[in-house]
Amino acid sequence: MTSHERKAGAGALYGTLEVLILNTLKAQGMLHGLEIARRIQERSQDVLQVEEGALYPALHRLDRRGLVEGEWQISEKRRRARFYEITAAGKKALRTELKNWIQHTEAVSKVLGLGEANP
Repeated sequence: MTSHERKAGAGALYGTLEVLILNTLKAQGMLHGLEIARRIQERSQDVLQVEEGALYPALHRLDRRGLVEGEWQISEKRRRARFYEITAAGKKALRTELKNWIQHTEAVSKVLGLGEANP
């Protein structure tokens, strides 16, 4: 399988991007948007690539819901960028979403027969 074939499309991230962002901020602390996307790509070994067109609307939704907070700072490239951090409400929402994600993936694995001896 080539690295191009391994990359997940935008549809594969639908419904998971917000939890990936929250988890990245919880693990890494305050980051600007492009750095969040880079960290997700690195942690997934280049399988998940977050496009700016999906990233920033997700960050704005999380901000409106009070799950992240942002402030303007100067990035490592000496550009003005909005840096985000997870809030206490975001940490609580992340715990709930992780429980839901585990239940969902376990159920899908059962339906697909991935846990069986002869899938």
